[in-house]
Amino acid sequence: MSAQALTAAGRADVAHHLHPYTQLRQLEQDGPLVIVRGEGVQVFDEHGKGYIEGMAGLWCASLGFSEARLADAASRQLRTLPYYHTFTGKVPGPVTALVDKLLNHWAPTPELSRGRVIFANSGSESNDTAFKLVRYYHNAKGQPQKKKIIARQKGYHGVTAAAASMSGLAMMHQHFDLPLPGILRVGAPHHYGQALPGESEAAFVDRLIAELEETIAREGAHTIGAFIAEPVQGAGGVIIPPPGYFERVQAVLKRNEILFLADEVITGFGRLGQRFGCDAFGLKPDMVTVAKMLTSAYVPMSALFVSEQIYQVIADTSAGVGTFGHGYTYSGHPLACAVALETLNIYETDDVMAHVARMAPRLQAGLQRFASHPLVGQARGMGLIGALELAEDPAARKPFDPKRGVGAEFIRRAQARGLILRVIGGDVIAFSPPLVINEAEIDTLLERTAQALDETLDWVRRG
Repeated sequence: MSAQALTAAGRADVAHHLHPYTQLRQLEQDGPLVIVRGEGVQVFDEHGKGYIEGMAGLWCASLGFSEARLADAASRQLRTLPYYHTFTGKVPGPVTALVDKLLNHWAPTPELSRGRVIFANSGSESNDTAFKLVRYYHNAKGQPQKKKIIARQKGYHGVTAAAASMSGLAMMHQHFDLPLPGILRVGAPHHYGQALPGESEAAFVDRLIAELEETIAREGAHTIGAFIAEPVQGAGGVIIPPPGYFERVQAVLKRNEILFLADEVITGFGRLGQRFGCDAFGLKPDMVTVAKMLTSAYVPMSALFVSEQIYQVIADTSAGVGTFGHGYTYSGHPLACAVALETLNIYETDDVMAHVARMAPRLQAGLQRFASHPLVGQARGMGLIGALELAEDPAARKPFDPKRGVGAEFIRRAQARGLILRVIGGDVIAFSPPLVINEAEIDTLLERTAQALDETLDWVRRG
């Protein structure tokens, strides 16, 4: 679409809206895709064209775009108590119900069910909270040097200053004067992209663990407060760790008394085919961040699970200070709590986890069929998340020059076919449809993917 062809909404957007994660000069030329309504797994633009939302928005609209039960829950809460806060010992009613539901039915691990939950509005804010609690906890224990955070290349933990610093994507740091001091970086468990020639998955894991141990030895365990990781790295390229990786990482952390922070913003609540990444990979973290599918993204909300051990130290220390000096105006917003409660109820009553287990093999098998496509270096995924990593020479695992914009061209072709996907981490095409997608919709998603791949291949061959 040219700027001249934009509707009034599109022209106003280009003139006044600063878009996140957008090539801004390109947007000025092409204008935005204006989405005006949603139905099931589809969204519709201002001209009435429908698109399968193959990313569930931003990995988050788990129940699709028209779940009336969530709208009704929001409406009831808005008429009853539209806002109240959780500062100074106050609590709006839905908060207590949500905390009970999370700890007694949806805690990522049995240990965390005995801990506490603190709410925020986004994964970024909850990861910032975890960053601060690492400092608070170690200061309270008389370990003021134990502050550094080990984070991974290609990790994504949010855009607030601390969360972006922990993230391992260069575009999030350039010109923002990030990362903040005290962030240590180790490799991502991306065998396809980072293994040495001929290196097996087991040998690759050996090398990553050696790197982690060498980093701790170099810096000193007494200076390192925590290690943060997504069970499956999302925005960095849908990176699924090799077998044994997390088991060995956790052993290193435990041996060196380093806290483990699990970022389940994308993977929490069924995306991987199990309730949490903690279930899928046997994780036992000290804190877990959840967001996105907690409310099916209908209302902004996030939560941080905090272990009982950490809570007790924080509570004792804050008593000496006089208050626990952290929180947000909208922490535990009653509207968000009501929608979260209904979302969790729907997951249970509709047995959404079982539905994901039925649908996942169809999506994963479909993605694997593209593994032999001339543009595809690797197809990977689990549950209802997946990726196609494009390559100029798949046999040699040689990526395209990023300047060619092959992934972006594929996204344009898919969108023209009525499929919204996202290019991430280079020329990696991500898939993360709503958890309620059905077999026919998966087949249509895969058919449109095939068409867009073939059109992109023709475009590449034409130079």
